[in-house]
Amino acid sequence: MPAPDFASTSWPSAAAIRPVLFARGLRDFGDGLVAVLLPAYLLALGFGAAEVGAVATIALLGSALMTLGVGVIGTRSDPRLLLLLAALLMAATGFGFAAAATFAAIAAVALVGTVNPSAGSVSVFAPLEQSLLTAASKDARRTAVFARYSLVGALAAAMGALAASGPDALASAGVPELTALRWAFLLYAALGLGCFLAYLAISPHPAAARGKRHAALGPSRGIVVRLAKLFSVDSFAGGLAVQSLLALWLFQRFDLSLAQAGLFFFWSGVLSAFSFPVAAWLATRIGLVNTMVWTHIPSSLALIGAVLAPNVEVALGLLLLRAALSQMDVPTRTSYVMAVVTPAERTAAASFTAVPRSLAAAASPAFAGAIFAAGYQALPFIACGVLKILYDLALLAAFRHVKPPEER
Repeated sequence: MPAPDFASTSWPSAAAIRPVLFARGLRDFGDGLVAVLLPAYLLALGFGAAEVGAVATIALLGSALMTLGVGVIGTRSDPRLLLLLAALLMAATGFGFAAAATFAAIAAVALVGTVNPSAGSVSVFAPLEQSLLTAASKDARRTAVFARYSLVGALAAAMGALAASGPDALASAGVPELTALRWAFLLYAALGLGCFLAYLAISPHPAAARGKRHAALGPSRGIVVRLAKLFSVDSFAGGLAVQSLLALWLFQRFDLSLAQAGLFFFWSGVLSAFSFPVAAWLATRIGLVNTMVWTHIPSSLALIGAVLAPNVEVALGLLLLRAALSQMDVPTRTSYVMAVVTPAERTAAASFTAVPRSLAAAASPAFAGAIFAAGYQALPFIACGVLKILYDLALLAAFRHVKPPEER
């Protein structure tokens, strides 16, 4: 019995795209909500900064392990079934956090649950959804579909972060703070049930196309390994300029207020989100790899220029330019990975390129913080820009002749 070949059957149909996008919006709203509220909840329970950091690390590690597991078993399982189980796990995670009171219980829920403290790290849902979207999309439309997928997620996460002010509003109305925070996690559970209902709308994969054990990665193993290595360099570089460190630099370098910084990062997020459909349009004209590279390099130069800028107006202008360009590789990168591997390897490829990228991004902020604290505030951002440019040139050299189907 052959491995599942989603491209050779009528499953899934294009009708599967809408439920996946709807579920992405629900769960990213939840991720944006809990990424802000999780530290406040732990502090309200009486834990300190060390416990907050430990829970965040445990949650990221658990997500990475589950994503790797999905990459292995997803090659011989119905993605719809795995998504339904993941949605139920999301609901259970919300209920678990709302009920847990001891650190051991919270750590256990964080390890086996779906809570995402970074609101953008690796997710157990992502490789399954990406495989489904690729199978349901024609080659010429695949990048545009992933642009919509990224746009929905970015806007939903931003709205979730805004909704994190809800417990404060309830507390001011007389609801105990801890109760209000627990209600937020119950909302997270309800969003998981909403995802479950959305995934029910996807038709099951025909049983005849499933069941045989085979390697998660086969003929595309070399491509996936090379991409994972390059993406890890890019993510390590990105971790040198995380948003919290950039905000700290703006506070210290230009004495920006919290309100001014919040407004700036809001518009940065808006520009990043709406760059996704532009990236899809550009990819149809110059190709996926060229779009990744030739939008990324100017964004890196803008970052370097911003930290060397003589005044706040120039610095913020260059940082907004960077925001408009730096995320255009998100939908194009996903589309490219899905296009250059065989259909049976898509779930594994999405998983095995996402997890190293996430772990690499988690490793570099500590280095950047140490450099920043030593008095070299501009150095992490310059290093970020230089490393990203080197990554882009290496990606271009290694993959400029590896074309997705629509470019052949």
